[in-house]
Amino acid sequence: MHSFMSGGLFCAWVGTILLVVATATDHWMQYRLSGSFAHQGLWRYCLGSKCYLQTDSIGEAPGQVWAVAAGRAPSGRTSQPGGRLFCRWRNLMLREGKGPTQAYWNATRAFMILSSLCATSGIIMGILAFAQQPTFTRLSRPFSAGIMFFASTLFILLALAIYTGVTVSFLGRRFGDWRFSWSYILGWVALLMTFFAGLFYMCAYRMHECRRLSTPR
Repeated sequence: MHSFMSGGLFCAWVGTILLVVATATDHWMQYRLSGSFAHQGLWRYCLGSKCYLQTDSIGEAPGQVWAVAAGRAPSGRTSQPGGRLFCRWRNLMLREGKGPTQAYWNATRAFMILSSLCATSGIIMGILAFAQQPTFTRLSRPFSAGIMFFASTLFILLALAIYTGVTVSFLGRRFGDWRFSWSYILGWVALLMTFFAGLFYMCAYRMHECRRLSTPR
């Protein structure tokens, strides 16, 4: 039983770390725009050496971002080629409309955050499962940890499904030379790790139940 829980806890730690890294980094997708390299994540996208919030792409950022998008520097001088790249990227996004783009980003972010919270809760329950006496006599700690890890897996799957579908159907058609990048791949690895963590804890729960039922009262 403890060997299953140890394996599950290891998978949970690795999966949660990968999940947080995938959510926070800006390399979900890579593409070329006017011959320049660009990449984006759930929160920002980067054109060359400059990064912008995702809200900037739909024209919500005031001030300097607007000047860069128009091809002018704040002092009135002509901006660098990155400004023209920004303007082209922004025009591509505006063709699809503000509402669908916002819903796409918000849904993916929400599911990734929910997945991180479930995985963290599962780790806490998994650590407490090593205690001899359960706090709640009617609620098994290994079972609860397994449920939280499976919930985390489900949320990751929803987030990746939304991101994959919208990227292939929308962004992929607008950028000829593009591919998924390492942050996206880490999301899939985190999905596998949280799934195996839940599986290990469910095996530990079944083993505990079999021993309990076979013990004479």
